[in-house]
Amino acid sequence: MESVMREMDYYELLEISRDATGAEIKKAYRKLALKYHPDRNPDDQEAEEKFKLINEAYQVLSDDEKRAIYDRYGKEGLAGQGMGSGFGNASMDDIMDIFNSFFGGGSFGGGFGERRRDPSQKYALDFEIELTLAFNEAVFGCQKEIDLRYKRPCSSCGGTGAEDGKLQTCDYCGGQGQVLMRQGAFQFAQTCPKCEGEGRIAQNACTACHGEGYSESEERVTIDIPAGVDSGNRLRVRGHGNESRNGQRGDLYVTFHVLEDEHFIRSGNDIYIEVPVFFTQAILGETITIPTLDGEKELDLKPGTKDKEQFVFQGEGVPDVHSGRKGRLIAQIKMVLPKKINDEQRKLLEKLQESYGVESRPHKSTFESAFDRVKSWFKN
Repeated sequence: MESVMREMDYYELLEISRDATGAEIKKAYRKLALKYHPDRNPDDQEAEEKFKLINEAYQVLSDDEKRAIYDRYGKEGLAGQGMGSGFGNASMDDIMDIFNSFFGGGSFGGGFGERRRDPSQKYALDFEIELTLAFNEAVFGCQKEIDLRYKRPCSSCGGTGAEDGKLQTCDYCGGQGQVLMRQGAFQFAQTCPKCEGEGRIAQNACTACHGEGYSESEERVTIDIPAGVDSGNRLRVRGHGNESRNGQRGDLYVTFHVLEDEHFIRSGNDIYIEVPVFFTQAILGETITIPTLDGEKELDLKPGTKDKEQFVFQGEGVPDVHSGRKGRLIAQIKMVLPKKINDEQRKLLEKLQESYGVESRPHKSTFESAFDRVKSWFKN
């Protein structure tokens, strides 16, 4: 079993598709790490091994560079990339999410700042969704209407998950809501896995919600998205999370995924654009018009402009989502050569080449000494 598991594909280990987003990878990791953590599976060697493999997979797939290597070359391509066991390079937010889940914290831990929830609350009040934005929507900001499904306490059982709301003392923790667990030389009070810290459990599951303690409702929310958001940025929308038993709403967290543009390439708050220039324009020089985020700009090509030369326009990039200060627009030249020439053009080009004399054949002067050295090798 162990050897088979070690050969398993990382995407299969995390139970995700190969085109999964960063948010989907993190969500899958949290779920499986909690499920297979050794503290929840004492003396279960298979669960411990699965837990190590899940962390190994997350270390790779959560790192864009390692993920690209793995997608192309497999595990062999990651040799020497610092792979290890345990938590390894998993982010501190992920570690704290798991730690807090075991020892009484909220389901999103430090990463989302959710308040410590009431043990009798059977679901987290905060939750996260991913929202895809067009390139221009992210750059300029916009309003979006989102259709949500959120949890609210089951009306039949009052959110207890028990038929008629009837609960009895948990026989696993004796009603304490916690059990003592030992890790090496340390002893911790851990949330009871049976009653999940409440100290009481249902005599019979509620037939309306099947013991889940909640039903789902729908709502449409309009959110204001500030200018300058980028992929991976997260927006907190207060009061649109799940509903607690006392009627209060948690928060919604929106993580953005921004689509690429056909012409503009974004790097932080800077914008790059490739400017195709015919070789005669670069040689002779010319003033051309290029698009910008706000309209257009004139680009002054000096005679002898080089391929891949960059022209920088300050303040023409993306506004910083916090300060509003704009980045740069960087126009990079792409030299374009003729794909084919007719007889007349060939004669004109040959005449032009001849007019430059020795300057038109730089390889001769460059390699002259190299030719002499190669000849001398054979003489000896």
